[in-house]
Amino acid sequence: MNDDDKGGPKEPNYPDPEEIKKTLEGMFGQLGKGGFSFTGADSSSFAKETKGAEESFVEPETDDIFEFDLLPRDIKAHLDRFVIRQDEAKKALSIAVCDHYNHVKTLKLQEDEVEKLELQKQNVMVVGPTGVGKTYLVKHIAELIGVPFVKADATKFSETGYVGGDVDDLVRELVSKANGDVSLAEYGIIYIDEVDKLASSGGGGMIGRDVSGRGVQTTLLKLMEETEVPLRNPQDMRGQMMAMMDMQNGKKNKDSINTKHILFIVSGAFSGLEKIVRKRSQAAQIGFSTEQTEPMMDNELFKHVTTQDYIDFGFEAEFIGRIPVRVVCEHLEANDLEAILKYSEGSLLRQYEREFEAYGIDLKVKDSGITKIAEMAADEKTGARGLMTVGERILRDFKYELPGTSVTELVLDEDLIKNREKHLGDYRELGQELVVEKARQEVEAFIREFKVKHGVVIKLADEAVAKLVKMAGEQARSVFQVARQHFKDYQFGLKLIQKNTGQAEFVLTETAVNDPDKFLSELVVKSYKDV
Repeated sequence: MNDDDKGGPKEPNYPDPEEIKKTLEGMFGQLGKGGFSFTGADSSSFAKETKGAEESFVEPETDDIFEFDLLPRDIKAHLDRFVIRQDEAKKALSIAVCDHYNHVKTLKLQEDEVEKLELQKQNVMVVGPTGVGKTYLVKHIAELIGVPFVKADATKFSETGYVGGDVDDLVRELVSKANGDVSLAEYGIIYIDEVDKLASSGGGGMIGRDVSGRGVQTTLLKLMEETEVPLRNPQDMRGQMMAMMDMQNGKKNKDSINTKHILFIVSGAFSGLEKIVRKRSQAAQIGFSTEQTEPMMDNELFKHVTTQDYIDFGFEAEFIGRIPVRVVCEHLEANDLEAILKYSEGSLLRQYEREFEAYGIDLKVKDSGITKIAEMAADEKTGARGLMTVGERILRDFKYELPGTSVTELVLDEDLIKNREKHLGDYRELGQELVVEKARQEVEAFIREFKVKHGVVIKLADEAVAKLVKMAGEQARSVFQVARQHFKDYQFGLKLIQKNTGQAEFVLTETAVNDPDKFLSELVVKSYKDV
């Protein structure tokens, strides 16, 4: 029943779904011929979409939306389980996260007070080369706290969203990660990697990034302070149509996300920042060699980094000023990579062990193998990511060759890494030996069963066993099953031969496997001739 049926005034200005559908068909009809299609324009589809949007919004039951009672040492202890080294970074992040969410609790308690304490948000910048654990640190912090976490690369975004992605979509994605709980999303963590690529080319940034990079900095600046982000992207026609339907139906769902309590963590390699710092700090030194190799940023050099250095690098002063907490993750050496393999709960070795286990193979990695893998990964110059590069290179052929054979154990040590082809050949031979041995055991079991059931003694020649092994592999069955199927009626013919000739034992050759009926028939005919 509509408003007219009830006697009340009809809502002005809002077309019904059928009118919307006709309008869209008129607007996009030509585009539709080129492959564009608009779905969900009928009233039932819109009702379902609107209902889904309504159900996805979860109103908090109490004011205590987010509970936080962790100490900095609690967070660091958790990170120590997964990330090797980077102690200063873990301390700084732990303190910043605790300060941020304790501030959130304080502000929550002060909502009804006239005089409120002003607290600055503790957004964080992490400087460090690729593969040192920057993303890993932030991800595990979010998991420990229990807040939604979104990660993106800064290079994928543009100021308006027409080119690249819309920065506001990061905030909207938090809602998705929070299963539609907008209130929980407002306490989430947004992590933006490669933020150094947003710097203008005046410093160490990428040439050609000036305009869009500055625009994204400005947009991020608004998000990092406090702003309301619409739940639906203004450029998303479907989302806007759903919003219209909500308005028409009188629904008052929350339609925006407040970024006041969202913690922003940005990171990047900042290649070239160390040159800016060193040039400034050593400007007064005479005879400084410009040909000297510039070492990477480390904790000692990072102590001398100032806000002006970031501005000289190419960042807007307002943007860098909204990121008060800055920390460095140092380059990983071979011994650090070895420690990651040995002690991290997220060690890549656990992954490889599970992968081989799926094929029934027990992977045993010796200390000498771990040391060698770490050394090779350090040469890759990609931090912990080099471990997977090296690991895949070493184990790829073994993953291909060994599954499906009878090999049940693979020992990974330094000798296997240095002489991979030799060991691969050895394992191939071992696999075949084990296959033949297993096949022989199954054949013996079949022979025993045949004798017990039928009182006839049979034997299989080696070439017959080899043929059964091949057939078993092709049929994905055991040798025992293939032999039983192949010779299921042999007892009748063999007993007849035994009656005619008194023969006590029969040898089955490859011919018997290739054509069981023909082989047996010829034996029976011959037994009558011999009588």
